[in-house]
Amino acid sequence: MKDVKGKVAFVTGGASGIGLGIVRSFLGAGMKVAVADIEQAALDKVKQEFEPSSAEMICLNVDVTDRDAMEQAAEQTENAFGKVHVVCNNAGVAVAGRVDKMDYKDWDWVMGVNVDGVINGVKTFVDRIKAHGEGGHFVNTASMAGQMPIPGGSVYTAGKYAVVGLSEVMRTDLARFDIGTSVLCPGGVITNVSASGRNRPMDLQLKKDTSRLRMGKIPLGESVLGDMLDASIIGDMVLAAVLANDAYIFSHPALKSGVDARTRAINESFARWSQYREDHNLN
Repeated sequence: MKDVKGKVAFVTGGASGIGLGIVRSFLGAGMKVAVADIEQAALDKVKQEFEPSSAEMICLNVDVTDRDAMEQAAEQTENAFGKVHVVCNNAGVAVAGRVDKMDYKDWDWVMGVNVDGVINGVKTFVDRIKAHGEGGHFVNTASMAGQMPIPGGSVYTAGKYAVVGLSEVMRTDLARFDIGTSVLCPGGVITNVSASGRNRPMDLQLKKDTSRLRMGKIPLGESVLGDMLDASIIGDMVLAAVLANDAYIFSHPALKSGVDARTRAINESFARWSQYREDHNLN
């Protein structure tokens, strides 16, 4: 999208953290924005902050795991603004702990929000964007945990890898409709994701709170903690990526070494198995 002024965006998890940073950047660029979030108190604060531009924004209490609620939110957005051009599937939660210690409830909660929530956002809006024929863009929030393994982050990492893979396929599948796709893979950002347990459904709660990623205990943890960015910076990066149709948004270049290590291991494995085939006359 070369020009976003006057275009309409739908942002999940939009009332705090990275989502709110995106909302601020989009409104600043002249877009109209539907702010979707599960936390009503946070939505109320957003309404107060942007009261002067209320005609350019609506706030919607939405659980991204609820497909009917997402459909209703899409209809409300279209009723308010006519159509939707940009969808940011940003809502996310986190749990941490050794993989053998993770409970089914951890898996169900995180996958429900971080993976199903993205899927629901895509399914809810992709046909709508195709129908109006003006093109559009999806931004799916993953993490650097979607590019390299995070010890103690099995559930979170699995979901973020899924979002990266989905986004890469979407980019190819939807290009013919002039619909771009970017995947956001940030490192450390000043948000309250470590307290995401506050929105955990009662039926998926555990006696022990696992919803805290402890970056100081992982490889490259010091790099993460030493380069914490304000969410407003991420919002501006997302805006730039939409305008340029960038495939990836890597906001923390210091973490490239972690991705390089994974790439080296993959290349070494290809070489080993290539040699195996040669040794066993399988080529």
